[in-house]
Amino acid sequence: MQENIVEKSAVELRRLIGSRQLSPVELLEACIARIETINPHINAVTATCFERARVEARAAEQAVMDGLPLGLLHGLPIGIKDLEETAGLLTTYGSPLYRGNVPERDNALVARLRAAGAIVAGKTNVPEMGAGANSRNTVWGATGNPFNPLLNAGGSSGGSAAALATDLLPLCSGSDTGGSLRIPAAKCGVVGFRPSPGLVPSERKILGWTPISVVGPMGRDVADTVLQLRATIGLHASDPLGYAVSDSEFAALPEIDLAQLRIGYTEDFGVCEVDDGIRQVFRDKIAAIAGLVKVCEPVQVDMGEAHRAFDVIRAEAFVAGFEAAYRRDPSSLGPNTRANYEMGAAMSLSDCAWAQGEQTRIFRRFQQLYERYDLIVSPTTPVSPFPWSELYLKEVNGVALENYYRWLALTYVVTLATNPSISLPCGRDHRGMPFGLQVTGPFRGDARLLGCAAALEQAFDGDVALRRPRPDIAQLKTVQAPLKSIVTHPPIFEGQAAGAAGGPAV
Repeated sequence: MQENIVEKSAVELRRLIGSRQLSPVELLEACIARIETINPHINAVTATCFERARVEARAAEQAVMDGLPLGLLHGLPIGIKDLEETAGLLTTYGSPLYRGNVPERDNALVARLRAAGAIVAGKTNVPEMGAGANSRNTVWGATGNPFNPLLNAGGSSGGSAAALATDLLPLCSGSDTGGSLRIPAAKCGVVGFRPSPGLVPSERKILGWTPISVVGPMGRDVADTVLQLRATIGLHASDPLGYAVSDSEFAALPEIDLAQLRIGYTEDFGVCEVDDGIRQVFRDKIAAIAGLVKVCEPVQVDMGEAHRAFDVIRAEAFVAGFEAAYRRDPSSLGPNTRANYEMGAAMSLSDCAWAQGEQTRIFRRFQQLYERYDLIVSPTTPVSPFPWSELYLKEVNGVALENYYRWLALTYVVTLATNPSISLPCGRDHRGMPFGLQVTGPFRGDARLLGCAAALEQAFDGDVALRRPRPDIAQLKTVQAPLKSIVTHPPIFEGQAAGAAGGPAV
């Protein structure tokens, strides 16, 4: 087995497989060994299907040896966020309502990943029903941050972010409504890309016409993230917002001259609470970035009544998704999910009409910024990671927050604008934890945004204060976080949970 094979990028691993220098079987076994060793300390990977993956890896190896055409992701193990349906593999959504749910088919996202040659190795942890940015639930327990497993890994794609940061798997999927790709990426020191709505089909959206919820890729760097993206883009009959796009648009990203780049930056979009320590960290990062680009200046952003608009639009989706379960038994829903449903159920048609109108006004004003700037940059999260034992953040700088997701405002105000946005690792914060830079591009400008992100990433790599931090795996192994403390009942599933024998992965 090649030394440190799991630490190689997905792009490099795919090249090695295609050139017959690496067997998909060898790679999968290395990932399984890594999961079995590291996952018990962070609880990122939940239900697994290792035996099926081994069969698929042998078939992938044979395809290489036979000289058959190979997909973009041929032979690469992948973790699938536990909100996406996976055929024959437990999909719980982090909810006790679904602790025995084994779908018969893959949804559109997973089907495309498999068709590109990816090998599903297991699922990654989420908050219950994806509600919130702390990946803990009563089915699987909590996911700990790879830099300190007593702290949270973000969410709702927290399991995916933590798995990538610790090199458990070369690729993991994610999704994003209020920041569920970007926030865990920032907290774990990886890349999370929120694509334009419709670029990647999302089959599981009940309200298919809303642009606030998307699925998208995560990776350890921009190139890996783009590799996964290319395997999933394009029209699909399940997503009414989908649009056609050529793979060539992302096969070679635009060449970006940083010296000509125009950046507008904001600490808080004028409406978000941000910790004083994070503000200073962001200022220091911006000071370093300013010397790399043509323009780097503060920008005023009119986000209107973004909080109220997001409250209403988000709540609509929870009413659509959970009315039946709530009517049967409100206590079957966790506190976050239940709070969202009850908020939505109390709203009126007038509220919904106003919120849709306000989102449209925010969208139109936000686009005007790109007449002057190529990118809008902000912190991804307003605070350093806090203990996962705290379900959500209750205050910032002593200011009480209105609800459990208000601390996600830096990302959800961008969600309302619908522009593509990426969280880039950008060194560490004032507490030594990963710091994420939220970089937002022009409307439907996904390829150019990714090109800019790749150029920034390359520049950051030459500066110890800006480059992607890596967790100390040896130190991680010495910390025994009580990740199973919130698990109340063992789940029933097909396959084995990672890091455990016949029980939850905690």
